[in-house]
Amino acid sequence: MSVSSNIKETFEAEAKHGPFYTGGNVQWSADGKHLLCQNGASISVLSLAKGTVIAALGPPTSEEDTINTFTLSPTSDTVITHHKSGLFKLFTGNDPAPKKLWKSIHKGPVPQIALSSDDRLMASGGSDSSVRLWDLHHHACTHNLKGVQGVVSVLKFHPTRNLVLAAGDDTKIHCWDITTGALQRLLAGHFSRITSLSFHDDDIHLVSSGRDKVLILWDLNKGVSLRTLPVYESLEGLFIFPAASFSLNSNPQREDEILVASGGEKGAIRVWEMRSGREVYTQEHPLVQPSKEDGGLAVTHLLSNKSSKTFAVVSVDHNIIIHSLTDFSCEKQFVGYTDEILDIVHVGDTSSHLAVATNSCDIKLYDTSTMSCQLLRGHTDLVLSLCVTQANRNLMVSSAKDNSVRVWLMSPDTLSMVSIASGTRHTASVGSVALSQASAKFFVSVSQDQCLKLWQLPDKLTTVDSGCTLNAAHTVLAHQKDINCAVVSPNDKLIATGSQDKTAKLWSSESLQLLGILRGHRRGVWCARFSPIDQVLLTTSADCTMKLWSLSELNCLKTFEGHQSSVLRAEFISRGMQLVTSGADGLLKLWSVKTSECVGTFEEHESRVWALAIGQDERRIISGGADSVMVVWRDVTAEKRQKAIAEREEMILEEQKLANLLKGEQLVAALKLALRLEKPHKVLKIVENILKKGEGGLGEAVGELKMREKEELMRAAIGWNTNSRNCQAAQLVINALLNDPESSNLETSGLSSSLEALIPYTDRHFKRVTRLLQDLHFLNYTVNYIKPHNTSEFPE
Repeated sequence: MSVSSNIKETFEAEAKHGPFYTGGNVQWSADGKHLLCQNGASISVLSLAKGTVIAALGPPTSEEDTINTFTLSPTSDTVITHHKSGLFKLFTGNDPAPKKLWKSIHKGPVPQIALSSDDRLMASGGSDSSVRLWDLHHHACTHNLKGVQGVVSVLKFHPTRNLVLAAGDDTKIHCWDITTGALQRLLAGHFSRITSLSFHDDDIHLVSSGRDKVLILWDLNKGVSLRTLPVYESLEGLFIFPAASFSLNSNPQREDEILVASGGEKGAIRVWEMRSGREVYTQEHPLVQPSKEDGGLAVTHLLSNKSSKTFAVVSVDHNIIIHSLTDFSCEKQFVGYTDEILDIVHVGDTSSHLAVATNSCDIKLYDTSTMSCQLLRGHTDLVLSLCVTQANRNLMVSSAKDNSVRVWLMSPDTLSMVSIASGTRHTASVGSVALSQASAKFFVSVSQDQCLKLWQLPDKLTTVDSGCTLNAAHTVLAHQKDINCAVVSPNDKLIATGSQDKTAKLWSSESLQLLGILRGHRRGVWCARFSPIDQVLLTTSADCTMKLWSLSELNCLKTFEGHQSSVLRAEFISRGMQLVTSGADGLLKLWSVKTSECVGTFEEHESRVWALAIGQDERRIISGGADSVMVVWRDVTAEKRQKAIAEREEMILEEQKLANLLKGEQLVAALKLALRLEKPHKVLKIVENILKKGEGGLGEAVGELKMREKEELMRAAIGWNTNSRNCQAAQLVINALLNDPESSNLETSGLSSSLEALIPYTDRHFKRVTRLLQDLHFLNYTVNYIKPHNTSEFPE
């Protein structure tokens, strides 16, 4: 394969993975294929199969009218939202524009909305201690249900009965008749905020949970509590298992048993049998960890879906974990909000996974096929850097603000990663790590303590050995300021570091002996990369430039200029013939090393792009930045070239066809073809040939054109009209178009501003022709006046 065939010309954004859940409500579609998540001023529709957002209801960029809450119909795709502006908005399907808008009437925000199963009624519970029933056909309030005190925390329609249930700060569950609005039941038993309700399939029993650390089983027919079960943790969500669906224990679920799953501050899902009050099951290894910032709260929502036989756990840190209803196994995990993305690397023999470091102490490991995510826990502070090696694609090293480095290994069988070793020898945040590329025998780390450390890795790495402690083999005080990056050469003999002291340094990988200092940047060095084929080093800096340095002479060979802000990251591609760089302005740029020119600029990010990950085949680039968005770029160079070749071949054929039509005197057909090819000069010549046969032929030719062709002819005539040489043909064409009965809507086809531009040129041509006509009349008068008169001779 030739070198020129590897040269990239352009990339296009194939997919964008941004935040889709920033807190608030989460609802499951009836078919179990989608999750609807609250995301600022919009609702994100997440496909569980693809792991991507397939639609957004509402404007995703609007921050003025944020959503307070939303609800999804239990039987259809109708979604109703309540906004900060006090408006209800109704959406259907995946249409981002609302179908209906109306005022809420409530005094203050509306934290709870519910829809009846037939989509005829809506209930809204406000912070003004009122519950209102709405007729969705007329969007009118039919009942104002009073009795709840404080903010409404729970609001639900009974699936079969004509009842709506609500609870507020008074910790009582009110049951109203939706037809008359009369209070049917008042269920009192909780002593703190009620957080969730779930109805049993028998239409009689109801289970409620609260922050008073109890579950209560209610009989709706009698309006009494049958059992109050202490669970010793504040609960946020619950659901009742469908009949004969729970089969974890050896004893299958009996028909008379009421099994309830609950989740709250401890993060573990527990199953209770409400009639007997016994605990049936507890998660031994919960994926949700309690959050210190939120007072220990871990689980915020617990949702079940009968169609897919799964349930979802929503954590306080915006993670959504999908479990099986039968065996409680984790099927998928999605990260709703990633915060700032600091680093990305490909992991796995076939680059099957992406490891992402964000503003979190957990590393997010994504399956690229489904975007399901595993959380790699081990660090105690923010993870700053990740690195992998070509020698072992299952090996990864990470560094964090907890002054430590960790070694991770992926099991090829289970495709899960575990921490097999760690080391804490730095005295400040470890900003960057780099693995040896040829052998995977060592790695280096750099820190804010201005030290460079070399760590030896064991010969055999297995996932069985975990918790091993690493010791640094060599340490050197490398720079005078914070060190931003470190990289190991492809042959493992050299190490390069870049620092805020505006220098890059070369070191020996055997003893960390200083080999040279590269000076030339005017500001700090952010990134350094060795060329895969040449003896050169690339550095990027906050002075908006990139430099290529000779490793033998230690001098600057080239300087690349083009970025308007700090160049944060760079990677070699196309066998070292090209560069991909990212900047603090959110732009990615593609460079040619040979010509030092920018080949292309790509814009999808809104803020600093910290991370770049190049696929093994270099067909895809993944970028991530401070805007919490991960963009997958696909190389479309070959497709663009093939498309250009096909367009050029088609153009040649069309031009040959046009020449044949002109030679055959088929002027109308030639006119249509020239208009379709957008060749105004050819159109002018054809119009002139038509005019040579008489002006009447032009009107007939215009009458045979379609509306799109007439619009194109009008644009061409407007261009001709600017030149006095072609103004006659232009005026005749414009006259023919304006007199054509089917061209009456030309002014409404986007040509109104262009038609206005006709006036000054037409006025100028009219004045010029008028002066010419006056001069001709004056000349004719003068000639006739000086002509000698015929006088008869006088007679003798």
